[in-house]
Formats: sequence, C-alpha cells, structure tokens
Amino acid sequence: MAAAALWRGYQRLLARHPWKVQLLTAGTLVGTGDVIAQQLVERKGLAGHDLQRTLKMAATGFCFVGPVIGGWYYVLDRLVPGRSRAAALQKMLLDQGGFAPCFLGCFLAVVGALNGLSVEENWRKIKQDYRDALTTNYYVGCSAVCGYRLELLPLLESQPAVTGQLAT
Repeated sequence: MAAAALWRGYQRLLARHPWKVQLLTAGTLVGTGDVIAQQLVERKGLAGHDLQRTLKMAATGFCFVGPVIGGWYYVLDRLVPGRSRAAALQKMLLDQGGFAPCFLGCFLAVVGALNGLSVEENWRKIKQDYRDALTTNYYVGCSAVCGYRLELLPLLESQPAVTGQLAT
C-alpha cells in the first residue's frame, strides 16, 4: 500500500509541475542507472564508486535527457494524436526510427564532452560505441512489451505518452 500511495503522490506532483518532475525523474533515473552500472555491472564496490561520474550522469539526466525527451514526447503527441494501438505503433516507429538514432548520438557526444574528451577522442568513441548502443536500444525500445504497453508510461503531466493531449 505504501508504494501505491507514493505512486499517487508522484502522479499528483507530475500533474502540477510536469517539467520540474520530468527533469527530476530523468536526472534521478540516469544517476541511479550509473550507480547500478558501477555496483552491479562493473562491481566497483562502495569504496571504488566514482561519485563524480554519478553526479555527471545525473546532471546529464536533469539538463539534457529530461528536457530533450520531454520535448520530443510533446512534439510526438502533436504529430500523432490519439490513444489507439495504431497511434501508439506510429509513435514508437517515429521514436525508434527517427528520434532514437539522433538522440543517442547527441547523448554520447554530451557524455564524452562531460568526461573531458577532445573533439577527436569523442568522435572516435562515438564511432566505436554507437552501433552497439543503438542495437541495445532497439532490443529494449522496440520490445513487444514496450510497443504494446507504451500507453502506460507516465511521461508528461500524468498523461500516458500516447494520449495526444497535454494540459496547458
């Protein structure tokens, strides 16, 4: 029951302050993802945890991921209005076919710049990592569960991502 109450509180905040909550959510998720990567994937342990890296990733979520993806979903709702499964599929195809490849390249460039890479080093790293990152995105982003349940993602103003409406 506590989780349900937290969820309802989150939804109320999202309805009142959509952009603030969107940015905070994105920053928190990206920062948490870095903690998970360092602790569970890289197995750095608490003593070896790179807090500066986590803070940079959280800042990337707050300042880049949240605003860009939030804005994109706003545009996507305007481009493809409606709540039907066909609209959800159209949105997923536009998102994964057009937006995701561009966003991913920009994300890798921003992260590289935050990590102090020169333009040449950053370009080399993007060329090295882009294909694998995009392939992984397609495995996750285009999965049957995501495509079928896209309408359940509360990305903006406690509205499902595929409503075609935003409160003003």
